[in-house]
Amino acid sequence: MDKRKELKEQYKHMKPDMGLFIIKSNLTNKCYIEGTQDLKGTINSTKFKLGLGTHMNKELQNEWKALGETSFIVEILENLKYQEDESKPDYSEELIILKMIWEERLVKEGMEMYNNK
Repeated sequence: MDKRKELKEQYKHMKPDMGLFIIKSNLTNKCYIEGTQDLKGTINSTKFKLGLGTHMNKELQNEWKALGETSFIVEILENLKYQEDESKPDYSEELIILKMIWEERLVKEGMEMYNNK
């Protein structure tokens, strides 16, 4: 197999990192959490939407526009591991549960969530 075909085959079998990421305001005590099966892609997409002014969470969007990107921290909260036998194609339920656990934990620590208004 030539190198190009080999690289294509490797790419097809690559799995993106999945889990939760958080966007925290440096100026307020608020945050936004999202779970995804493609952390890098979703983080890039979310930052792009916030920059354009088209993010679905209007409260976060308004503060992002008013305060600027430098007023926020975007970081990965937790990675979710794939099952070793690779039998599970969809991890949506696990991501929802993980998000609920983290939201509860952060609220107990005094953090507020951006409302989706």
